[in-house]
Amino acid sequence: MPTAVLTDRERTAVQAYLRLLQTVRAAFDGPPDGGGPVLVPPLVLAEAEQAMTDAGLVGNEDAFFRLLRTWYPRP
Repeated sequence: MPTAVLTDRERTAVQAYLRLLQTVRAAFDGPPDGGGPVLVPPLVLAEAEQAMTDAGLVGNEDAFFRLLRTWYPRP
């Protein structure tokens, strides 16, 4: 359960990061036949980068990951 109060931009950055993480995991799982390279759509990367920029977190990844751990603790 989230424990921190995030700004709208911080929440957007966290959500974009989680979508990116899920996309990367799915890409590495790959197709059932095991063929083809790992592909992460550029749009997903761009969305996460823009959200981080808008939240003022680019270049301050330590603060972002502290925020992420506070808001979305691992089970």
